[in-house]
Amino acid sequence: MSWKLHYFDTDPLLVDELAVEIGRVLQAAIAGRGQASLAVSGGSTPVALFRRLSEIDIDWAKVLITLVDERWVDEDHPDSNARLVREKLLQNRAVYARFLGLKTDLPDPFSAEPDVHDRLSGLGLPLDAVVLGMGRDGHTASFFAGARGIDKALDPRGVQLCCAVEPEAAPHARMTLTLPVILAARHCYLHIVGQEKKQVLEQAITEGIEGELPVARVLHAPGCCLQIYHAKSGEN
Repeated sequence: MSWKLHYFDTDPLLVDELAVEIGRVLQAAIAGRGQASLAVSGGSTPVALFRRLSEIDIDWAKVLITLVDERWVDEDHPDSNARLVREKLLQNRAVYARFLGLKTDLPDPFSAEPDVHDRLSGLGLPLDAVVLGMGRDGHTASFFAGARGIDKALDPRGVQLCCAVEPEAAPHARMTLTLPVILAARHCYLHIVGQEKKQVLEQAITEGIEGELPVARVLHAPGCCLQIYHAKSGEN
């Protein structure tokens, strides 16, 4: 286990540096293999990053973007991560990127696991870059403590690429990339903003993998080098 901390006074400063870093990783993958893959998270935190990343001058036509997790709602629903990506990231130069969502027409994510697994199999794993977020409850991806399906999603020896989970408190059942897929990524980033989330992060670091915060399963995973980008404030 290891991680590197990058601290910034404001999120705009963080976004500028992280967008350039992700662009560098993706362009290097394109140069080396002719294609690149990126998995991103939803929520309000990455919106500015998506906008800045969409302006980065790389060969976006050779980039495949997918989601770290998705709420089981239609893609026109306000809570859809696919909608967020289409509206905020697949714009400007990044409009040429390909997008692979995690939602199907099946009524629940548990019945859709085989179909989404097959869909993800075409990505050419491991992913080049994964951008995680973290909630105030310490969840990352859709790893919620106590959620239905969480043990399978966090199984370090699991072979599934995705797993359905149903949180006890958060709205919507979800589909998430599994812990092994996230840990196998060539580059993994955690983007958080604010003092409250910094305290949650410090708690996860202190308590370790035996604690109750799901993000600790990434932080303390053997062989994982997580790049943590933290901004004190979201304002300029």
